[in-house]
Amino acid sequence: MGGRPMFILSEDTQRSHGRDAQTSNIAAGKAVSGAVRTTLGPRGMDKMLVTDTGDVTITNDGATILNTMDIEHPAAQMIVEVADAQEEEVGDGTTTAAVLAGELLAKAENLLDDEVHPTTIVEGYAMARDIALEAIDDRVLDDELNDELLRQVAESSMTGKGTGDITTERLAEAVVNAIRHVENEDGVNRDNVRIHTQTGSSSSATELVEGIISDAEPAHDDMPFEVTDATIAVVDEKLGVRETEIDAEYNVESVEQLTAAMDAEERGLRKYAENLADAGVEVVFATDSIEDRVAAYLAKEGILAFEDVSDDEARAIASATGASRTGKVEDIEDADLGRADEIRVRRFGENDLAFVEGGAAAESVTLLVRGGTEHVVDELERAIHDALDVVTAALDAGGVVPGAGATEIAVADRVREQAASIEGRKQLAVEAFADAVDVLPRTLAENTGMDPIDGLVDLRAANDKEEGHAGIIATGQHGEIGDPIEAGVLDPAAVKREAFESATEASTMIARIDDVISAE
Repeated sequence: MGGRPMFILSEDTQRSHGRDAQTSNIAAGKAVSGAVRTTLGPRGMDKMLVTDTGDVTITNDGATILNTMDIEHPAAQMIVEVADAQEEEVGDGTTTAAVLAGELLAKAENLLDDEVHPTTIVEGYAMARDIALEAIDDRVLDDELNDELLRQVAESSMTGKGTGDITTERLAEAVVNAIRHVENEDGVNRDNVRIHTQTGSSSSATELVEGIISDAEPAHDDMPFEVTDATIAVVDEKLGVRETEIDAEYNVESVEQLTAAMDAEERGLRKYAENLADAGVEVVFATDSIEDRVAAYLAKEGILAFEDVSDDEARAIASATGASRTGKVEDIEDADLGRADEIRVRRFGENDLAFVEGGAAAESVTLLVRGGTEHVVDELERAIHDALDVVTAALDAGGVVPGAGATEIAVADRVREQAASIEGRKQLAVEAFADAVDVLPRTLAENTGMDPIDGLVDLRAANDKEEGHAGIIATGQHGEIGDPIEAGVLDPAAVKREAFESATEASTMIARIDDVISAE
């Protein structure tokens, strides 16, 4: 080459490698983790997220915070993916996973400074993770998952998420009742539990409806607003004048011709109501519009009709009532019709909601979530969504473990204890993993107003006396050391397992990166 440099990458390419790349990636991961750390636990703080269009979200839900933040750094995006995976798999524990991933990165950075090879760190973390998962399994309570235990699981998940201490117990009871309704021999059909939000009242007015709630409003004021033992049709057709697909012109030469054309059109519109009435239909849910004249004819026939029903709601209503969606009113048969114990229209402020209760195939339930403002309702919806997921996880994926940091402190002690039997530098990584797990109870203590160091020391001492049965209980103005089982603070074991697995995977992936190449 005669001493001339050889360019492989384009001039616009930027590259960082070695310790510079590792330091940058770890710093990005730690920054994202730190952004949600103060939201952890029942006394965690909220974040106000404001978009460039002025939309405001107030929440302490880790997944919502991370997904709303405008994060560009690729390593930081991996922490967001940890939260997404946690939310997708078990529905809760996103903040736990993100905070643990950040602390694992911080400990890995210290090991890299001590010239421990990244591969050694990865192998040590993997061994520690396996020990942690075994410790979690050992903490699973043998008690039967009765409604009281499930209520405690739901309440533990919702506490501190905008539900209010007074109403959390009632909301948790509604969540358990909803899950029990959709439970069968094959497990819990979580998709059959829907959430519908409505502002205008306090969260204590939240109620469980055994059926479907729709935003659709009656197509005519003279229609009945309540139908019992209802026969239902779900129609995918516009109920109005049919439009041709070709351009056509009609020559009208006399008043009689115009009158005859108008009469024919009117008969066609009246025919919609007559066909439905002849089929015994009492309630119609149409996914398209209903012309005013058709709505008037339906009202004369005593038929309650809803127009512009969303495809999702139409599918849910058909499933709950046993109806089959039909594309033509004139082709409706008895086999296409569904049944419901009651359909009623309730007014909330200026809005009407349709309640379809007790369907023939009544497997679906809906939680009607109430709140004073949109921000309150949105946060309540997120909290109830998480509670539904954790109760499902407890029933379907391996029981419950003590919460309040009790399981985490037991895991850290188990990992630290078994680290002594591991040879070589991997022992350092295993010990670092145990130290990283301590961040969870330490953060819980800090967020409840305790001194984090004193709280962690006291928690370890209490845990030595009765392993896995001492945690940070949020009572009064400050937290205190107590038994989470007696306090009713329980978490699904599946949430803990997923948090440890996803956090370990993300942190080791970031720690192994020693070269970052970016091009415009």
